[in-house]
Amino acid sequence: MKNLELLLDRSTDDTGDQNVICSITDLKGIITYANKKFCEISGYHENELIGSNHNIINSSYHNRDFFKHMWRTIGNGKIWQGEVRNKSKDGTYYWVDTIIIPIINDKGKTHHYFSIRTLINEKKEAEAKKERQAQELSLLLHQVSHQLRQPITQILSITNLLHEKPANKEDFEKLITYLKSSASLLDNYSRILTRDLEIIKNNYN
Repeated sequence: MKNLELLLDRSTDDTGDQNVICSITDLKGIITYANKKFCEISGYHENELIGSNHNIINSSYHNRDFFKHMWRTIGNGKIWQGEVRNKSKDGTYYWVDTIIIPIINDKGKTHHYFSIRTLINEKKEAEAKKERQAQELSLLLHQVSHQLRQPITQILSITNLLHEKPANKEDFEKLITYLKSSASLLDNYSRILTRDLEIIKNNYN
């Protein structure tokens, strides 16, 4: 175990990769090793992490089933990978792409878990941005669909009446007036839709 920790320390010193977050826990999730990047990102000192349960950085974002699946996977000696939202000491959240590898002894028994993580905040922010945009577009289209239904229905009804030929000139002129009014309303809603779509587009550029 000490050899692994020394190797990790060497791989993340000033000449190595400073972006990899590494930790080792025992079978109960108690942290036995934390590299410098882990301390930096979590905001905890090494002596605060060592001896603490790994849920010290639990953000309460994921449900119990998420972690049950994780523990079941590594408990069976298999590698688990997933995206996890953690919480630093100051209360800020950060996302990491996580790989947890069971460490097996000579007898084939798991005795520790080795975790490798990389920050994916930018990726998750981009995903959240797309999701918000999709939600805004969906809401806008629903509202526009509801607003367009009235003038379209009016236009269809008027054209049906025109097809039946009005009884007199006065009725014909009234129908034409209603038709123009409905067409104007439809054009207005079209302009609003174009404007709102442009706003949403600019907000996410």
